[in-house]
Amino acid sequence: MLQWYFQKGEAEMVKMDPIRSELKSRRIKWDKDTSAVNWAWLKEVRENNPTRRIYEENPYAEVYTFRENMYGIFTENADGHTDVWSYLILGPEKAMLIDTSFGIGNFKALADRLSGGREVIVANTHASYDHSYGNAWFDKAYCHKYIAPLMKTNQNPHIWDYLFDENGKNIWLDFDRGDLPPVNEFEVIPCENHHIFDLGQGYEVELIWMPGHQSGHAFFLDRRNRILFTGDGLETGSSMVGYGAREGDVYGEQYANVSSMYHEFKALAERMDEIDYLFPAHGILNVESRVLPAVLKGLEHIVNDPEHPTRKEEKLNKKGKLNVRCFQQVPGFTELNYNPDAVFPKK
Repeated sequence: MLQWYFQKGEAEMVKMDPIRSELKSRRIKWDKDTSAVNWAWLKEVRENNPTRRIYEENPYAEVYTFRENMYGIFTENADGHTDVWSYLILGPEKAMLIDTSFGIGNFKALADRLSGGREVIVANTHASYDHSYGNAWFDKAYCHKYIAPLMKTNQNPHIWDYLFDENGKNIWLDFDRGDLPPVNEFEVIPCENHHIFDLGQGYEVELIWMPGHQSGHAFFLDRRNRILFTGDGLETGSSMVGYGAREGDVYGEQYANVSSMYHEFKALAERMDEIDYLFPAHGILNVESRVLPAVLKGLEHIVNDPEHPTRKEEKLNKKGKLNVRCFQQVPGFTELNYNPDAVFPKK
């Protein structure tokens, strides 16, 4: 039987069975390590969850019913990293789509089908490829104001070019290039922290600014379902909480760091009685909110003693430069992954 191999750190090599799939996409190769636990959970869900559906509107997406009015939309990551989840919340009058993946296959047609004729509000946790490139299917998308400049850089016809080699062949994921969205300069609507999206009849979803991964990374709180959608800010396995500034993130040096996340996370921790479950964009879903105090403790440790995390990894990048990554363990949930140069804002 074909086997996928995933490396966790330098020493441990984990062998996993492939997941049976009826999606139009097919994995060619991976470009990043993944967690064996996450993979085992994903295999169980994708092969055995009775709510799984694939709709003709988008044969690249699996749709799962996680709540009576909330769908999880699974797509395979196109650049060899971890596969990704988007979410659709059905309110009484409007629907809300949180993240749009790479956009392979018609995300708008799928969202329209699932929403049953409701207006669909598109909102992004952040501007990474696997969360926002599908915005091109829509006319407008909301995000936190600090990430809006980076989001606007996604509006060009060449954003998908890196998925193909010099001969035009797919590198990591096999899919039809014709199934990418048309070039569309969608409107980017910047939001303040705690912006409320009204889905009708008092159904509210709140944007909660949570920097660290990117300057304008955001969580979304579905107040009625008591669910926190955490994007890449918190996920099982490894959570990138201090990425540092990246090209196009004009607020990155100020806010894409651990201390900025810690400051906002302290405020969130005071609202734990409003949250029952976490739904990240990667890894295991439906995580109990009781992990949040341990996350706060981990962030506090990093800010107070950044030189002594649980472990460190040192690797040479493709240019021969030594990259150092630090990992602070949150027992039973995740590792807080940070760049040692991205603990505090740049002066």
